[in-house]
Amino acid sequence: MSASVLRSPAAFKGPAELVLAAEIAHRHFLEGRTKVEIADELGLSRFRVARLLQLARQEGVVQIEIRHSGIIDLDRSIRLRERFGLEHAVVIDCPDDDPHTLRASLGAAAADLLAEVVSAGDLIGLAWARCIQSMVRQARRLPQASVVQLTGVLPPARDASGTSDDTAVDVVRDLARVTKGPAYLYFAPFLVPDASTARALRGQPEIVRAFNRASSADVAVVGIGGWAPGLSTLFQAATPAERVELARSGVCAEMAGVCLDADGTPLHTTLNDRMISVDAARLDAVAQLIAIPYGTDKCPAVLAALRSGLVTMLVTHSSLAEALLVHDQPSR
Repeated sequence: MSASVLRSPAAFKGPAELVLAAEIAHRHFLEGRTKVEIADELGLSRFRVARLLQLARQEGVVQIEIRHSGIIDLDRSIRLRERFGLEHAVVIDCPDDDPHTLRASLGAAAADLLAEVVSAGDLIGLAWARCIQSMVRQARRLPQASVVQLTGVLPPARDASGTSDDTAVDVVRDLARVTKGPAYLYFAPFLVPDASTARALRGQPEIVRAFNRASSADVAVVGIGGWAPGLSTLFQAATPAERVELARSGVCAEMAGVCLDADGTPLHTTLNDRMISVDAARLDAVAQLIAIPYGTDKCPAVLAALRSGLVTMLVTHSSLAEALLVHDQPSR
């Protein structure tokens, strides 16, 4: 409502009616009173209350603004936290038709949450996902902390604008610059051609050091992928035969290379044998795990991740949050 008006809008009889309209609007929009309650309280007819509310809207005395730039959806945040027993749930009310804008909003919220839960001297684990890349780019103030890489490097992709993604090494190094702490990273692919190559790489000192530290991470941040085209960078990197094989074995979701069935049970697959990434036991050892999923088509995968018990904090958006609340039914 306008704080000051020098002249009554022409639609009102005069300043007294303008003030009355403002009072009615205040009671209705800010105090939550019904039109019937206001009419009874002020000794007016319901018709007059309704007319003055309409005039207040038309003349700009009341201006209702709906923002879609990352406002926290408090109701769904609370319901998600309670439904899935999470430490924290942050749901952002923003449009989901533009992935770039959506990732930016989620990244900003995740950066704020990370700043809230990390303490000086902590160890932060980072997997790779575009939403995590967005989070790191927007991280500004964090306590001094160490950062460890959880997954190897996938071939860099370009978005619709032609901008190349950062790698897993880049996001770890960039966040360490913000935290002003050491970065434990390694230059190795996420997937290698065969199991023997993977075994040899896992024995490299920098990878051994990173994986050993990952188990004692205070906070880790991961994305959630669905086992379907366009829903997981790991799915895209797998061979066609592996995609079919893992789907038949019940893989529904993946987090940092950990494959899950619909009930959230971690599955060991042939893909794990040629993967350079933390395993389910190391991910389970992390004290707090923040997941940042987006896209309603990932609803089954996110439900699987939540049922796993690995995720303790969730940052997502309203449409996916609502889908999770609606479709949270035991699998059969």
